[in-house]
Amino acid sequence: MYTLYFSPGACSLATQVILRELNLPFTLVNRNNVEDFQAINPVGAVPALGHRDQVITEGAAIILHLLQNHPNDLLPQSAVEKEAAIQQLLFANATVHPAYSKLFFIASALPEGEAQTTALQAAAVGINKLWVHIEHILQQQPYLAGERLTPADILLSVYETWGQYFNVDIQLGPKTQALLQQIRQRDSYVAAVAAEQQVA
Repeated sequence: MYTLYFSPGACSLATQVILRELNLPFTLVNRNNVEDFQAINPVGAVPALGHRDQVITEGAAIILHLLQNHPNDLLPQSAVEKEAAIQQLLFANATVHPAYSKLFFIASALPEGEAQTTALQAAAVGINKLWVHIEHILQQQPYLAGERLTPADILLSVYETWGQYFNVDIQLGPKTQALLQQIRQRDSYVAAVAAEQQVA
């Protein structure tokens, strides 16, 4: 039995979706309901995944742990496809995620006004370049890593929702929009969103 520590709407949502895709039993715990969450993860970030006497942190590491230890269709077995899936997982986690994180940092670091607006718009330009890159990939194949759904697609479906919190123009191509809509309609995603609302 796993314990997933989460914050509503955070990247931990993608971890929960993957747990559900793998049909793994888990308990969902809102980090805000933990008296001393830093005792669980010293850097205070989610997701954190408890299992037996171990706590795994960092989203990509958690996802790889789950996929390497449980039968699944999310991580291809062939070397070339597996490498592509891991590469795109790290692209989503280490490139797209930080691009969106800049929006949150700017909004918290700068007071509302012209300077904040300018900085947010500049960050949005960088995000849009990433979505253009993703749209180009999806012109050639149905999913980010190839012919099948992988964790990278699930991560993108969560990250993209963060743009709604800021007054910026983030544009998605039609292939990207269709992919994200497809993922958000999966039973695992719908159930994960509902579970967060119940626990929160």
